[in-house]
Amino acid sequence: MSASTEQNIRHDWTREEVQGLFDKPFNDLLFDAQTVHRANFNPNEVQVSTLLSIKTGSCPEDCKYCPQSAHYNTGLEKQRLMEVEAVLKKAAEAKAKGSSRFCMGAAWKNPNKRDMPYVLDMVKGVREMGLETCMTLGMLDEDQAQQLADAGLDYYNHNLDTSPEFYDKIITTRTYGDRLDTLQNVRDSGMKICSGGIIGMGETENDRIGLLTQLANLPVQPESVPLNMLVKVKGTPMENVEDLDHIDFVRCIAVARILMPKSHVRLSAGREAMSDEMQAMCFLAGANSIFYGECLLTTPNPEAHADMQLFARLGIKPEQAIVERDDQDQEDVLSKQLQKNDQKQPFYDASV
Repeated sequence: MSASTEQNIRHDWTREEVQGLFDKPFNDLLFDAQTVHRANFNPNEVQVSTLLSIKTGSCPEDCKYCPQSAHYNTGLEKQRLMEVEAVLKKAAEAKAKGSSRFCMGAAWKNPNKRDMPYVLDMVKGVREMGLETCMTLGMLDEDQAQQLADAGLDYYNHNLDTSPEFYDKIITTRTYGDRLDTLQNVRDSGMKICSGGIIGMGETENDRIGLLTQLANLPVQPESVPLNMLVKVKGTPMENVEDLDHIDFVRCIAVARILMPKSHVRLSAGREAMSDEMQAMCFLAGANSIFYGECLLTTPNPEAHADMQLFARLGIKPEQAIVERDDQDQEDVLSKQLQKNDQKQPFYDASV
């Protein structure tokens, strides 16, 4: 089976077809993926996002990979919901460093009604700066999704994590169907979807095929597809999982690019363990989005200056976001947020 560069996006991929992609010689697969990539994107641009944990730890979910779960003792310092002004200051700093999208994550099963006004104000404030906005807050019902959409949220992140078959080996506190329902609520509200998974949790290649097939066959393919390489955290059930073969991870990037030709495929967690050469190979395979900065929620991430140095060596430039705001208004908001007093208490007494 050869890669297609047609503009039509398929939603009827079979596991056998995807298996055929995984079975290709590595060089042929990368060539096909790069061909698809060039047909849909500038191959020398990468979308740059910054991710901030706005509420850390004490999550009631039992995701076996996650240091934020209240089920495991990982030594993580718990933090309440950040003040709106503190979040906006971080967003202003991220924009000044080159980010085009600001993502905010809260360790919740789902948002609490009393916390929603603060969350909505965060969305409005970040968007006023001319940044794209993204949030991950757990499961959403229809009303919560619509509130976020009305506030101007561009993207909502809700990962499928793995295949339907392997899912209950990783998480028991919510179902695969729950995740699909949240994605549907997000889509129905008019927001864009950010949804991907984690590679290296002890799953088989067949599970990787299942995850990517599930994502590609959604009614509308996710506009952003984060692929994480497991970060093993001491105290979680996955701290001793066998290391992932890096070539297998690059293969997943390439297959994701072929299956979802118009989606941004993001290198997410695990980049700190990737050499510059491996990251370059991922970009060649079709990855065109990264998280930028020293911390990715609660796990390490390459430092911002190291990313820019790598971009310079590869001839890559950050992709520019298009947000309909007056340039001078954006600069005024950005300047004001950078001048906020740092001494104010940065957290709310938010529920888990």
